[in-house]
Amino acid sequence: MYHQPVLKNRRTLLERAEKFISEIYFTDCNLRGRLYGDTCPLESISSSLSQQRIPFLEAVKQNFEPYQVGDTFGPTWWTCWFKVSLRIPDSWRGKQVHLRWESDGEAMVWRDEQPVQGLTKEGEKTSYVLTECLEDEEPHSISLYVELACNGLFGAGQGSMIATPDPDRKYSVQKAELVVFKQEVRELLTDLEMLVDVVKLLGEGEQRGYQALFTANEMVNLCEPTNPSSFPAARSLAQKFFSQRNGESQHTVHAMGHCHIDSAWLWPYEETIRKCARSWVTVIRLMEKNPHMVFTCSQAQQFEWVKSWYPGLFSQIQHFVEKGQFIPVGGTWVEMDGNLPSGESMVRQFLEGQRFFKQEFGNYCKEFWLPDTFGYSAQLPQLMQCSGITRFLTQKLSWNLVNTFPHNTFFWEGLDGSQVLTHFPPGNSYEMKGKVEDLVNTVKNNKDKGRANHSAALFGFGDGGGGPTQLMLDRLDRVQDTDGLPRVQMSSPDRLFSELEADSSLLCTWTGELFLELHNGTYTTQAQIKLGNRQCETLLHDVEVASSLALCLDKTFQYPSQQLQILWRQLLLNQFHDVIPGTCIEMVVEDALRYYQDIRTTGTRLLRVSCEALVTDTSVAVLNTLPWERTEVLPLAGGAPEHQQPCLGRVTDYYSVNSHRSLAQCSYSKHNTMDDGTVLMENGILHAVVNKDGGLASLYLVKTNREAISHGCSGNQFVVFDDVPLYWDAWDVMDYHLQTRKPVVEVVRPVQVSSPGGLRGSVTFTLRISDKSTITQEIILDAMCPYVRFNTQVEWLESHKFLKVEFPVRVRSPNATYEIQFGHLQRPTHRNTSWDWARFEVWGHKWADLSEHGFGVSLLNDSKYGYSVYQNTLTLSLDLSVTGTFQEASVIQWAYNLNNPLRLIDHAPGFHTASRSAFSVSAAAVILETIKQAEDRKDALVLRLYESHGSSVTAYLTSCFPITEAWHCDLLERVDPSRPAPITASGISISFNPFQIVSLLLYLK
Repeated sequence: MYHQPVLKNRRTLLERAEKFISEIYFTDCNLRGRLYGDTCPLESISSSLSQQRIPFLEAVKQNFEPYQVGDTFGPTWWTCWFKVSLRIPDSWRGKQVHLRWESDGEAMVWRDEQPVQGLTKEGEKTSYVLTECLEDEEPHSISLYVELACNGLFGAGQGSMIATPDPDRKYSVQKAELVVFKQEVRELLTDLEMLVDVVKLLGEGEQRGYQALFTANEMVNLCEPTNPSSFPAARSLAQKFFSQRNGESQHTVHAMGHCHIDSAWLWPYEETIRKCARSWVTVIRLMEKNPHMVFTCSQAQQFEWVKSWYPGLFSQIQHFVEKGQFIPVGGTWVEMDGNLPSGESMVRQFLEGQRFFKQEFGNYCKEFWLPDTFGYSAQLPQLMQCSGITRFLTQKLSWNLVNTFPHNTFFWEGLDGSQVLTHFPPGNSYEMKGKVEDLVNTVKNNKDKGRANHSAALFGFGDGGGGPTQLMLDRLDRVQDTDGLPRVQMSSPDRLFSELEADSSLLCTWTGELFLELHNGTYTTQAQIKLGNRQCETLLHDVEVASSLALCLDKTFQYPSQQLQILWRQLLLNQFHDVIPGTCIEMVVEDALRYYQDIRTTGTRLLRVSCEALVTDTSVAVLNTLPWERTEVLPLAGGAPEHQQPCLGRVTDYYSVNSHRSLAQCSYSKHNTMDDGTVLMENGILHAVVNKDGGLASLYLVKTNREAISHGCSGNQFVVFDDVPLYWDAWDVMDYHLQTRKPVVEVVRPVQVSSPGGLRGSVTFTLRISDKSTITQEIILDAMCPYVRFNTQVEWLESHKFLKVEFPVRVRSPNATYEIQFGHLQRPTHRNTSWDWARFEVWGHKWADLSEHGFGVSLLNDSKYGYSVYQNTLTLSLDLSVTGTFQEASVIQWAYNLNNPLRLIDHAPGFHTASRSAFSVSAAAVILETIKQAEDRKDALVLRLYESHGSSVTAYLTSCFPITEAWHCDLLERVDPSRPAPITASGISISFNPFQIVSLLLYLK
């Protein structure tokens, strides 16, 4: 073909190529307009609407009425089933035929009683392939069902994605027809799309960009959209461009199909089950067509859902897992929040997840996979290592609002020194589309150039499901080794990390937590979820302890392993990274609270049964599930709560059931009201003065003659801030909120004594936040207690406001200490750098401490996670303890006591009068966290201990029960045959490094 030379007008040539493949412009004469050929209407389509999500076999029995395309149905969260009858024209022999289905919502095609394809416009899946090449012997008349969920990939937000769902939204089908699909047009469109993207992404300064530009222009010259015989010549130009190779040093991108599915977020748990099926059955179809395709998938809970609800699909998944194409990753029950679950909860995430993957697929996961969680605890590296995992993938820190994280591939060192090889895909996404932009950004954004020459690219629609498409695979296939772009290979996590491990000598190490500088409102949002999580963690701990002791005392006792597994899995599900943070819709909150109530109901019953098995006489007993002596005030059971009298119980046995008894010698709590209305509270340990407005004017530690409250200030000062984030409402609290501080000063009911003293003294008061909201608080000081307790009830009807309580104290320290899983860490109390400033709101667990040498103040809480410590002011809703160093003052133990209250066993059959020290540990720094029956071993217990002070220590574990063998094991309870734990006269000797977690498997006679 002869044509005149073209001027180097980049804009005109580029826009010419863009218009040639446009979905909007010139579709009457461009290539895009030829993608579909002949069409044929369906023989019939009828529908049946259901308010519930019903199984297929139930759905097909419903009454179906004729449906016209365009008719609306709904509302949101309902399901519309369609029965489709079609006949493919005989004249379409040799052609590729699709059912073209364009509708609102998310659809699943069912054929021969099995799910076969997911369809959604948002996920660019709008057709089901009936045949790749119609042959005479194929069925031409086909009946299908389409299950259509009345919600989109991202729920049904009213006005914006994360807004409250629109409950009245209506849905419709816009297209439902048979169509001839022209594969040769699709191939040419993909070639041109990739060339156009190369032009735009490489820019005017790159020679390869101009080569792509002129190649695309020549293809447009050669291609006549109405003449398919012109396509091969045009395609050959593209193939010539794509086949020009890179040099040996080029970066390699490891492409992996992926489909991140939030177990709940803008949709309820039940809808997630269908999202998994729609997404994964589509992946199976792609694997059948593309044997080289690899797909990574996490979350054992989602696999378990599919196994239960779609057994046929699960069998197909197992087949492709065996072939190495469908790769389970992560090793946890769900992709949990990385901050808020307790240490033991995180252990159970790995235990339940890894055991499921081993049982169903024959292998443990090697990689921890948590791409979308709002920060990562410094104990995660040790938890990974102890669960058989040495590799970690995420990308969420690319969302940092202030500081850019300095690495993409590095070693992450945890609190105890454990290290895992960590990779952040430089494309900063877990839902790429296989486009040139994704590949260019992967190389461009790599912060470890020269240290790591391999990166991951995860492609597929995510968050709401969807997954990869054939178009994404076709894009990547074209540029496997194209000059100017990185090499691309379909790969697996194991292959990627193996390459990184082989060349890791120059990699850097990051020590400590991976703190996300965003979404720090999630430490506080949805307080009822936070409370439910903490209470259920405590309850399951106590059930396991009591059941284990009952088993030790009576070998016929039936340890409730199956019931506990169900309860743990419910709790672990609620720790998903959009549920426990509270970043989900109200429907999910309601589901989560219902699960917590189920756990409470069943857990309380199991605890009662195990306690009854521990006792022999008839009396009232006290259950202590912590391994140290406790002396606490607790109410006597019986009668209405307001008439229950307190008693002072001393429980001297570790993990024991013992009778309560009053103590003759103790310093009682005393309360006096002064002439000015203030109240003096003291118990021989603390001396506190409470102002009329509830402010803590003084908190004095008697033993050391030290005042804790800053001069001229009051503790227990409630303050309200404006809470208007940049976008993520209820997720984020921005730094500028600190400039809107307003103290709550209006007194509705001033301080008055509600309990005058003795074993327990208390005062109450009420403040007004606004004309809609109030705070009522009870301040309690118990006999022999080293902390003041604040029971706070807030009637909260505010919008875009943030309530905190402040304690300015007489302590100067550059760092505050916060409890995390199995340990603690320090964060700055100053704002010297942007990294310090970004931590204006942080997370912690049961306590936080601000100490100088010899003196400190600690905040204890039973359900909160959000803290702020700036200079000398500690902020939270909490209990307050005045101490020496937190280690010396047993703050860790007191925080456990607050969260694990002594349990009165009223009207129990009795209690053991003989003293039993079930298990005890010789070192105060070592916490015995967990006692449970071993998995798959009914004659053994697992004990989990950790070093809590940050010290190296040797401790002895002793027990009143006869132990025949003791072995070290990992968190999956796999015994290390090289590490027996010798049993000596002093007990079992265990050496700890700072913050080390130790699990022991004990065999009992």
